[in-house]
Amino acid sequence: MAFTITIMGLYFAILAGLGIYKATKIKNQTDFSVAGRSLSPWILVGTMLATWVGTGSILGNAGKAYQTGLAALILPLGSICGIILLTRVAGKVRSYEKFTVPEILADRYGETARLLGVFALVCAYMVIVSYQYNAGGAVLFTILEGSSFQISLKTATFLAATFIIIYTMLAGLVSVAYTDVGNGIIMTISLMIAFPFLWYTAGGWSGMETAFAGMGKSGHMDFWGVYSNIELVNFLLPPFLLILGDANMYQRFFASKDAEGATKATFALIFFVAIVEILIIACAWVASSLITEETKGKYILITIAHSFLNHGFLISLLGALMLTTIIGIIISTADSYLLVPATTIMRDVYQTHVDPNADEKTVVLLSRALVVALGLIAFGVSYAFSKSETFFTKALYAYTIYGAAITPALVAALFWEKVSNIGAITSIIAGIFITIMWSELGNIFSNSFTQSEFYKSTDAVLPAIFASVSCLIIFSLLFPDKAKK
Repeated sequence: MAFTITIMGLYFAILAGLGIYKATKIKNQTDFSVAGRSLSPWILVGTMLATWVGTGSILGNAGKAYQTGLAALILPLGSICGIILLTRVAGKVRSYEKFTVPEILADRYGETARLLGVFALVCAYMVIVSYQYNAGGAVLFTILEGSSFQISLKTATFLAATFIIIYTMLAGLVSVAYTDVGNGIIMTISLMIAFPFLWYTAGGWSGMETAFAGMGKSGHMDFWGVYSNIELVNFLLPPFLLILGDANMYQRFFASKDAEGATKATFALIFFVAIVEILIIACAWVASSLITEETKGKYILITIAHSFLNHGFLISLLGALMLTTIIGIIISTADSYLLVPATTIMRDVYQTHVDPNADEKTVVLLSRALVVALGLIAFGVSYAFSKSETFFTKALYAYTIYGAAITPALVAALFWEKVSNIGAITSIIAGIFITIMWSELGNIFSNSFTQSEFYKSTDAVLPAIFASVSCLIIFSLLFPDKAKK
């Protein structure tokens, strides 16, 4: 235990030192928000990988693998397909020289679309940051449980949130991007070592078959027929929509040295995301044959990494590295999803509508203040979600808010000349409204529809994206912009 705490402490000290050092290099908003537009393709790959593969993968997809088994290997398909399409977007986005996604919406559709985009982005990203806090707290709690340093889960979550807020506030993207590369490398290596070890420990395919049969979970060895068609839509569409329009990815494109580098990095990202996502789910699937306590399934990778700590030096080192990597990825993802809304509010609200002539020193200072303010809001949201939902469910909800509201209008802005201001505005409103209303309809009304199998089995993503895309197309055709007639 002391060994793990030492490695974790060393990791945090390196992060803190890097954050403090990089903070001295921040001179303007470009440095703070888009790393001075200086990132090379390989740095971009590392930071995009570590940003995307966060709690939704480490705890969400892994937790789903614990529940359903081998079939969970299909879950990364949505995000991989989204990244494939992003290769067509990356270079085009970088050429805009922007800071935020709502700036693109404003240039194409006007101020109303910009402000609606800000609202949808902030709502979705506060949810995403909130469950990063919960996940970070869960890791700290698990590591310290039973030791002389044991703390409550609430305290662990508070400490995780505090570190994330301070680290993000110090140096913005310029520090996050470079630590992401290290996190990505360690994560990939530790998972590649962990999988064969887990496979051997579980007794291979036959050992897992026997173990799952003893648990009454023989279906965990099946890939086909586990998820229904509607479940596949519910699980794959939200991450596809999010990553295709994810402001984090676009921020990385803006931070690239050039358009060519952004495109190259995105092509490489397809391979790395596929490898890491599959390894995460495969490790969780094998590990679930070794863990009989249902309460541990929510944190299956944390649980199995923690169990390594008493198996000799090399295996203990692997467990310590896995735990450190998990919390590192959580911190990286939280930093990114906290920095983006802070940058967005600063660029698209304050500098546009409050003080367009604000000097660089003021902008950086207020950007840091916004990180703290939004971080505290997300901390409040984390308590609201802490007991009510699984990480997988929280992730899908947040992805849907953003993906259904912003992605259709954003992609249309880049590729469809006939899209109109009214079409985009109604699309964003429909995406937000349907996502929230569909999710809450069963709590508001009790009738034949809310009790139907269709409503219970259908996630908000399907009606929300249908309404969003329909509004985008129909209203663009019915009410074209005058200049485009």
